[in-house]
Amino acid sequence: MSADSVKLLGYWASPFALRVKWTLKLKEIEYQYVEEDLANKSPLLLQYNPVHKKIPVLVHDGKPVAESLIILEYIEETWKQNPILPEDPYERAQARFWAKFVDEKCVPSIMSAFTKKGEEKEKVAKEARENLKILESGLGGKQFFGGESIGFADIAAGWIGLWTRMVEEIAEVNLIDTETMPLLNAWFGRVLEFPILKECLPPQDILLEHIRGFHKILTAASS
Repeated sequence: MSADSVKLLGYWASPFALRVKWTLKLKEIEYQYVEEDLANKSPLLLQYNPVHKKIPVLVHDGKPVAESLIILEYIEETWKQNPILPEDPYERAQARFWAKFVDEKCVPSIMSAFTKKGEEKEKVAKEARENLKILESGLGGKQFFGGESIGFADIAAGWIGLWTRMVEEIAEVNLIDTETMPLLNAWFGRVLEFPILKECLPPQDILLEHIRGFHKILTAASS
């Protein structure tokens, strides 16, 4: 398949665009990457995602698919090689559950800890740690959520290990407790060191400064 038939509209620092890059890489799908300027959204992005006007957007044969988890499902259904979802219906449901848990519980609480101050920050940090501990329970002693190989939930959640460490440093808050979450901490390491996934990660020093600048904007706006 030609890379011209598959395009990904993304942003270099977006973990949600990273999910799609990871999936395309794991499935060995050639694609054209289009870097978006989020401050000046391109006509292409506005054309393909007129409702939310957000990245990532996957364009396949001229047809756009938006929202990262939906894109992952579309890729899985369209390209059957190197599956990221198990065949067993119950296991598929579990993978989708944990991916949704990440977006609905983990990400909002981590973002709140990133932007809040004082006692409110400690309160939401405690909530974030509780959510991450629940996420750890989904591993069930396995190497990955997908068992012995990277799967749907690993792709959905794996980036948290990198971004959250940076949130901890910038916001001076403890979120991933290595003593109480040893399995989760070890799993983050396995995912982020997995060769195919690691090569897609943005430069960590540049990402840290980008997130630091984002933090200043958000905290100034909330003051």
